[in-house]
Amino acid sequence: MRISQLEGRRVALWGWGREGRAAHALLRSRLPSLPLTLFCSEAEAGQAAALGDPLLHTDTQITGAGLGSFDVIIKSPGISPYSPEALEAQAAGARLLGGTALWFGEHPDARTVCVTGTKGKSTTTALLAHLLRAGGHRTALAGNIGLPLLEVMDPQPSPELWAIELSSYQTRAVADGGVPPEVAVVLNIFPEHLDWHGSQQRYIEDKLALVTEAHPRIAVLNAADPVLSKLQLPHSRIVWFNHADGWHLRGDVLFRGDTEVFDTRTVPLPGRHNRGNLCAVLAAIEALGYDAAALAPAAVSFQPLPNRLQTIGMRDGLTYVNDSISTTPHATLAALECFAGQRIALLVGGHDRGLDWHDFADAMGEHAPLGIVTMGGNGPRIHALLEGVMGAGQFQLAAAPDLAGAMHIAQQMLGGQGVVLMSPGAPSFGMYRDYVERGKDFARIAGFDPEAIVAIPGLGVG
Repeated sequence: MRISQLEGRRVALWGWGREGRAAHALLRSRLPSLPLTLFCSEAEAGQAAALGDPLLHTDTQITGAGLGSFDVIIKSPGISPYSPEALEAQAAGARLLGGTALWFGEHPDARTVCVTGTKGKSTTTALLAHLLRAGGHRTALAGNIGLPLLEVMDPQPSPELWAIELSSYQTRAVADGGVPPEVAVVLNIFPEHLDWHGSQQRYIEDKLALVTEAHPRIAVLNAADPVLSKLQLPHSRIVWFNHADGWHLRGDVLFRGDTEVFDTRTVPLPGRHNRGNLCAVLAAIEALGYDAAALAPAAVSFQPLPNRLQTIGMRDGLTYVNDSISTTPHATLAALECFAGQRIALLVGGHDRGLDWHDFADAMGEHAPLGIVTMGGNGPRIHALLEGVMGAGQFQLAAAPDLAGAMHIAQQMLGGQGVVLMSPGAPSFGMYRDYVERGKDFARIAGFDPEAIVAIPGLGVG
């Protein structure tokens, strides 16, 4: 949908986070006389009132009937379209749109590469932008990575290419925007965000909507993923990575088919799984029509992103690693693999979304770190599972009420030598506003400057 098509319609905003504020600013700049209603909390209503917009009405009573009285509702990504209020509003005829759909509707000719996946999507998107820029292409890095698309509607001069990270909250919105991406990359599929999507099956369907419903010109898919490897996309050409005929790793060495390119151990990405995503990036660059092999060596100058297996420093013999972005048990297992053979005290747990931790517990029964400290809302559930596999002193296990307590126990477990690894495998809701705040608190408790760890290099146009 184009923004101009909202003229004369009953339009509401739902949510007043960063994207909600960006949507308001955009609509005011394009449609200054359009009345708007904002559905939000009491605190957010006060923030909105401070703007002094006479055509912005706030409503803190969020009901399906109230929402259903509007033609179009522009909602923030964190609001599930499967909530009772959202379903009632849609049944009444309201159309729910996200900022991603609005952006795509306004950019029908943009050359876009959209990246999604349960884990690794931020690093992959940033690495894609880095390599494209190394090749002399003016590239925008935006989306779920930390810069909402609505905040970069019309950058001047216009970028040649867009590297866009999408969460599972946003993938279906690309189809809603009506403009197919030039290239869509899907890295992997694991259960996540079940509270938002309602079920594992719906999560998979929403995630895959980027390729099954948005119909990109080229879909770049992971041949090693059991879900993705079965996909058939009649509307798109499929390019596989992690396949012997394309970009793949043999050990740590990068290959294009049977041609050796270089040893990826020189790339500053923690973990072989992260370096494996370089294969996805190169496949996407090739899909755009560029010489990926010529650009591949520029990966060695990539700056890793914060909160993703981020070593923030060493103090009193202990190395502190911040993996706050980890929100699934699979991500935590991948983090542990990066430090195999080292003395590790793992901090795990957070908001309980109902994910199954049995595979994690089984893995700990085989290959556990020195110690594990559970915390957060799902901490007791994880702790109970681990008690059943820890055996006779196979690893130390403890529980803490919060991150500070977990850190103290981890330090005692290690006794002045080893790695304190925070890879929670769960969101931060209930304890922190988001994973960034959790990462900053981890740095603060460990004795480091929390503001020094948060900048995402390369955001915007470059």
